[in-house]
Amino acid sequence: MNELVTRVAENVGIAPETAEKAIGMMLGFLQREAADGPVARMIEAIPGAADLVARFNGEGSGGGGLLGGLMKAVGGGGVMGLGQQLMSQGLGMGEITALARETIGYAKEKAGEDVVDEVVASVPGLSQFV
Repeated sequence: MNELVTRVAENVGIAPETAEKAIGMMLGFLQREAADGPVARMIEAIPGAADLVARFNGEGSGGGGLLGGLMKAVGGGGVMGLGQQLMSQGLGMGEITALARETIGYAKEKAGEDVVDEVVASVPGLSQFV
């Protein structure tokens, strides 16, 4: 996971701590929203991804915080809900798009293009950001 965090931090221009949390939030979103089989294979193929998802998306972990809980309560999920959560971490739209592209690109390197393409295709609206 350190490899991905470093890559995102450097290429997106954000602090490593922010990159780590944002990646965890994005992977957690994919785990919730994408087709179960492909996303499970993708997360399994990325070293440390399952731990990162658990750390930033588990109950009581602060994953999404008050905004995340509120978004779930009012049904504001999907790609836009993830975008709002990432903006609450101080990321702008350009940084969010760059984060998505770096994370998806890395996932393709680890899990294979076909698996990741299935993940992206199964989440409405995601393909426009990657």
